[in-house]
Amino acid sequence: MSTSVLRTADAWWVLTSTGAARVDTHAATTAELLADRKAVEAAASSSGSIDAADLALVSPVTGPGRVIAQMTNFVSHVRDTNGTPDTVPLTFFRKASGSISGPFDDVIRPEHVRLLDYEAEIGLVIGREMPVGTKVTEDNLSDYAVGLVVTNDVSARDIQLSRTQFYEAKSYPTFTPVGPALVLLDADEFRRFTDLRLKLWVNGELRQNMTAADMIYQPGEALQGLTRFQHLDPGDLVLTGTPVGTAISAPPKAVHLLASLLPQRIKWRLFLTGQARNPKYLKHGDIVEVTVATDDGAIDLGGQRTVVRDGLPAGS
Repeated sequence: MSTSVLRTADAWWVLTSTGAARVDTHAATTAELLADRKAVEAAASSSGSIDAADLALVSPVTGPGRVIAQMTNFVSHVRDTNGTPDTVPLTFFRKASGSISGPFDDVIRPEHVRLLDYEAEIGLVIGREMPVGTKVTEDNLSDYAVGLVVTNDVSARDIQLSRTQFYEAKSYPTFTPVGPALVLLDADEFRRFTDLRLKLWVNGELRQNMTAADMIYQPGEALQGLTRFQHLDPGDLVLTGTPVGTAISAPPKAVHLLASLLPQRIKWRLFLTGQARNPKYLKHGDIVEVTVATDDGAIDLGGQRTVVRDGLPAGS
């Protein structure tokens, strides 16, 4: 049975049928909390005396830790960008752990960023050390991925595409809202991973709505590929890709073919000029809401609500 772990600035909590119960632990990080599972289980079996709505929640995933993300991992997203799902390789990129923010914190758009995008994603939280060469399958996935979180892979598309700079484009502070809950799952619940539905709204408009069954690489295969070269530790966070519905839009195939004949500098200038007219990119005051749950509600990772704010110019 799943256990939903919450975090405030000064404590860890577990959701129970009667409210939120405080975890009796000295853990300061997610990794330390996962090592104190007896305390988590004790809180889960107690009576929650606090209304969870009264808690000022922060991210249940803490630093230090790795934040790793999969690229173009949904069939619908690949087709929307004029790609062929069968030819998409298993690819990863890194995000700075300093990009993690809470589920209700503002998303701060740097002053120089013009094309700010959103990506609803499911995050895998690693529960035990995974040396390079670890063998992972869908059957033993729950031995390594201890739980799931709602995430939003906020992206500065003008930085990402024109400079081929994923790390900077996705690593500004507040560019990885996480939570509200770290939902610990058992093996049977992990087998329902493909039933999880990702939804994202901007100002009440539903932009993304797809189940994880649309993924090209499911978590077991993804972690197996990642651990061919990357050591993972408890508390690390692995984002698993986003479905169709992001703000970025690919040009029609004919236009894409013609653009491929142009010099890189001119091609990107034309593309970014066209994208600047796209009203779906995030702007100051936009409200972004993300939920992940099975349609029957048996597994519910909760929902986050963030507001986009313009940041100050560098050096202000």
